[in-house]
Amino acid sequence: MNPLSGKRIVITRTRAQSEPLAGPLEALGATVISVPTIEIRDPDSWATLDNALSRLSEFDYLLMTSVNGVEKLLERLTATGRTVADLEPLQVGAIGPATAAVLQAAGIRVDLLPTSYRAEGLLEALRGLDVTGKSFLIPRAKVARDVVPRVLTDRGAHVEVVEAYQTVLPSFESGVESAALRNALDPPPDLVTFTSSSTALNFARLLESGTAETLLEPGNVRAACIGPITSDTARSLGFHVALEAAEYTIPGLLAAIRDYFINDAGNDKRRRERDRR
Repeated sequence: MNPLSGKRIVITRTRAQSEPLAGPLEALGATVISVPTIEIRDPDSWATLDNALSRLSEFDYLLMTSVNGVEKLLERLTATGRTVADLEPLQVGAIGPATAAVLQAAGIRVDLLPTSYRAEGLLEALRGLDVTGKSFLIPRAKVARDVVPRVLTDRGAHVEVVEAYQTVLPSFESGVESAALRNALDPPPDLVTFTSSSTALNFARLLESGTAETLLEPGNVRAACIGPITSDTARSLGFHVALEAAEYTIPGLLAAIRDYFINDAGNDKRRRERDRR
């Protein structure tokens, strides 16, 4: 029997990005329920990003903190008549392997790749380098953690953060959408996956809005989180964090989910054996 047979697992990523997690979970026997709690949208204006791209020669480093950021950067390079060759003089950092893979697929050299795939990892990769007077360009989401810009600024660097995209809560206001969400969460899932703080925050907003509050209470939601920052957010919202990926990637999260249910099944078997004695 597949280790996840009969398990209902909610994925809260965007529909476009759900397959790398949904496909392997289904292959392990899980019933995957898609409840996208984030939607990636263009910024209200491209002016700030486009202006930064017109001044690439002023920057020493380009730091990319998400796949979404890379995709929007590439779009705007083309839209403003530039190419990836214009990035060659910059030292390029990526927050993790997925972000690095998209950069490399576009022909962009990745110079900095941390071993810990979160913002603090980028800072660790830059440790030992004199960044005093260096200029950093960071295209990212409208709302994001400020740890990297703050620490680099404290170290004497000039940091320019520009909005490349925004994450918003999809609309679940129509009767059809609300009914679909309720059907997806009834019966309650065995696990809800959170791949960013935004997915957890927006899932909580859905519950608070009354869209699904009669089905789930935060304390009854067993959460599977991609890393410690997401776990901290989930706990602060009242969710029970059942597991956290050791490697902060989608494959890492998948491995943690698989091991969690294998261990859970083993514990159930041992409990049954004790009860028979």
